[in-house]
Amino acid sequence: SPLSCVLLRLSTWISCYLTRGGSNTIHYLGLTHHLIALNFLIVSFGKKNAYSTAKVKVADTNFDGVEVRVFEGSPKPDEQLRRAVVYIHGGGWALASARISHYDDLCTAVAEELNAVIVSIEYRLVPRAYFPEQVYDVIRATKYFLQPEVLQKYKVDPDRVAISGDSAGGNLAAVLGQQFTYDDSLRNKLKVQALIYPVLQALDFNTPSYQQNKNSPILPRHVMVKYWVDYFKGNYDFVEALIVNNHTSLDIERATELRALLNWTSLLPESITKNYKPVVQTKGDTRIVQEIPQLLDAASSPLIADEEVLQRLPKTYILTCEHDVLRDEGIMYAKRLESAGVEVTLDHFADGFHGCMIFTSWPTNFSVGIRTRDSYIKWLNQNL
Repeated sequence: SPLSCVLLRLSTWISCYLTRGGSNTIHYLGLTHHLIALNFLIVSFGKKNAYSTAKVKVADTNFDGVEVRVFEGSPKPDEQLRRAVVYIHGGGWALASARISHYDDLCTAVAEELNAVIVSIEYRLVPRAYFPEQVYDVIRATKYFLQPEVLQKYKVDPDRVAISGDSAGGNLAAVLGQQFTYDDSLRNKLKVQALIYPVLQALDFNTPSYQQNKNSPILPRHVMVKYWVDYFKGNYDFVEALIVNNHTSLDIERATELRALLNWTSLLPESITKNYKPVVQTKGDTRIVQEIPQLLDAASSPLIADEEVLQRLPKTYILTCEHDVLRDEGIMYAKRLESAGVEVTLDHFADGFHGCMIFTSWPTNFSVGIRTRDSYIKWLNQNL
């Protein structure tokens, strides 16, 4: 609707202002970190108390010190044990909450449709915590939930647990899945993973989708780059250099080795690559990876994980949107997983935009938001 489009543009403007120009004002005045200011607005206007219905019981608790919101769908009469989804919300590792209405509504819908238990993790956010603390939070909460006595408490089938997340939450879900492959006691504990327009790499900010959608609403390229810098507690002076790939230039040996795993000219179909050209600098800024080595770490960029790790991952669902800077990394991850022998469903929406799945209620009730949510739930129902 016209009102939905206006609100979408307005939210993008506020985000860009507070992550670009407005952040400087806030910092200069010594008021607070710009992300704390932005998240205060998001949570203040969107917070939803734990509210149970006849079909879904909702409660706030903590798993090994990590806050979670648990949604319990009503089990079917012929079912003694239920399915479960561990869900990780998006927001650039810095914004949003499991307790705002957008994510509460999504998790309630999944719990009701699947008669399942949904554990929505309230991990710590930037700037109160930086990488890898968010990873530790989701690992800790998920390991706690997977304990036999906890699964039994929630009447969950231990063989039917999924990990899922959107955007930065999709990044943490993908990292969690990979981290579990290193631990024999946790390997194969997750039946499936479902990643919604996930953030998967910080090596190339000039993939075709980054070039095509660099100024798109919700997540323009410069905003995504700043989220990465904030996640690593890096220097904003590097933002412009990162945008032109000065951190993965030919004179940076480690980057050259990893670039082979992220060769989008071979990983993406011609319908995506079109006439776009790779942006590879001959000489870059070596200070960037010296000061922010996390940029080249698979624990933050799961797209560059070794094939031996990918081979151990469970059946995977990846949802991508055409109007999204992150589109291509989702497609490339699907390709790499398939090459490693993992069964993958790539669900692409030609009219989708970043974040659309949580825009399903008035006044931002986008048709594509409803369709992406329904497609995601349908896949979980058929595969979990």
